[in-house]
Amino acid sequence: MNAITIHRPGLLGHNVINEVFDNFFNDFPMHLKASTQGYPVADIYRDDDGSTVLEFALAGFKKKELAIDIQPDKKSITISGKASEENSKRQRIARRNFTRTYVNYDNNLDLSQAQANFENGLLSVRVPPRPEAKPVSIQIN
Repeated sequence: MNAITIHRPGLLGHNVINEVFDNFFNDFPMHLKASTQGYPVADIYRDDDGSTVLEFALAGFKKKELAIDIQPDKKSITISGKASEENSKRQRIARRNFTRTYVNYDNNLDLSQAQANFENGLLSVRVPPRPEAKPVSIQIN
């Protein structure tokens, strides 16, 4: 009696799996850039007193590797980080340097009064509202 062999292709054929792996490894720089494009993770919110708070998760950075540049004439605040050489030797996959600029288009923040705090890998930048931008209640005569 002759045995009949039935070939059932899998859901993902051999060629599809090879193509996925080939694309990943051949285009690794593109995948790496996509995975670090949103770096650092940032959270921006308005505090109870009306201040705008920018928080950045910067684990592994030292305070001396961070810079905050405020340009009131351009209504902008730029946060940047440059890992020191000693940290770069350990970070072989991705450079952890970054620059992020935020513009206050509404001109409702007092950039010259901004304050920053860096603790346990969390950079917090607090920018108070401009005095004329705060709501005012007036007495009715």
